[in-house]
Amino acid sequence: MLKMLFEHLALEYSVFNVFRYLSFRAICAVLTALLFSFLVGPALIRRLEQIGAGQPIRDDGPSSHLEKKDTPTMGGVLILAAIVLSTLLWADLENRFIWITLLTSLAFGLIGGLDDYQKILRKNSRGMGSGQKFLWQSIAAFAAALALYLTAQSPVETSLIVPLFKDVALEMGVGFILLTWFVIAGSSNAVNLTDGLDGLAILPSVLVAGGLGVFAYLTGHALFSGYLGIPFIAGAGEVLVLCAALVGAGLGFLWFNTYPAQIFMGDIGALSLGAALGTIAVVVRQEIVLAIMGGLFVIETVSVMLQVASFRLIGRRIFRMAPLHHHFEQKGWREPQVTVRFWIISLILVLIGLATLKVR
Repeated sequence: MLKMLFEHLALEYSVFNVFRYLSFRAICAVLTALLFSFLVGPALIRRLEQIGAGQPIRDDGPSSHLEKKDTPTMGGVLILAAIVLSTLLWADLENRFIWITLLTSLAFGLIGGLDDYQKILRKNSRGMGSGQKFLWQSIAAFAAALALYLTAQSPVETSLIVPLFKDVALEMGVGFILLTWFVIAGSSNAVNLTDGLDGLAILPSVLVAGGLGVFAYLTGHALFSGYLGIPFIAGAGEVLVLCAALVGAGLGFLWFNTYPAQIFMGDIGALSLGAALGTIAVVVRQEIVLAIMGGLFVIETVSVMLQVASFRLIGRRIFRMAPLHHHFEQKGWREPQVTVRFWIISLILVLIGLATLKVR
């Protein structure tokens, strides 16, 4: 929106030419989302408290979490609003990748919002049925996959890129749709499973978004992508603005979500963030790198799968409690210790993911 305005003004006043630069607009997107979060966050928290949108606490969770009861949830509304506003202001609205990613994130946010609403209404931690929720997630992820497949303008946009190798690109054909569905739905649920402690999920999401933003910028730049041996995808660079908006919105939300949290993101935030990260990874053709940079989300998800499988098969649990962050709580780690140590792990994994740019 503002991009078009400033480009028009640049015809008369050269000072506005700075807004043509993608990197400058990304900085503006971060600051806009951050400022919006700071300004709107306190009012949203007060409103959620007034309407009784408190977070129901699991009966079978750590006992230390019982004191979190009635902390406002559905804070993901703030994250989504900041992302959407900042992206609409600073991104090129003629870019198909921007719209596909935004609409996918909003669709998953709607699913998460309905789930949160049912939890609040029923006053328990069980909202929408898992089967029903997964069905709607699958529909939304399939729609995004189909949109990306049908609008692809080159074979590389539907090929699987293998990091560490310059010339390995596996043509997926219609299998691209299945892969994209898996990445988006899987990423969404993985972030949701990780969102169990104050600030635990939001900062890794910010770090991964920042890492994917680097890939987006380089993938959309013909010279840089050629030098680094990654695919060039016209228009993918614009996704950097959305990544930047996510970074700003996430940091702004963390201001209120850090221990002890004043507000929780809820499923509306976790599902939409995960879907956004998954969609961005598909756009820049770095699904495998997403699994590396988002390794914390993968570990948390695998811990749940192993716990369930072990209990059903042999009647024994591998971890004291799943997801993994609860296991360490049960071992005596305090919540801030678990959160910060997991943040450090996430940062390391994002750096490893970025390192694949040069190791090819």
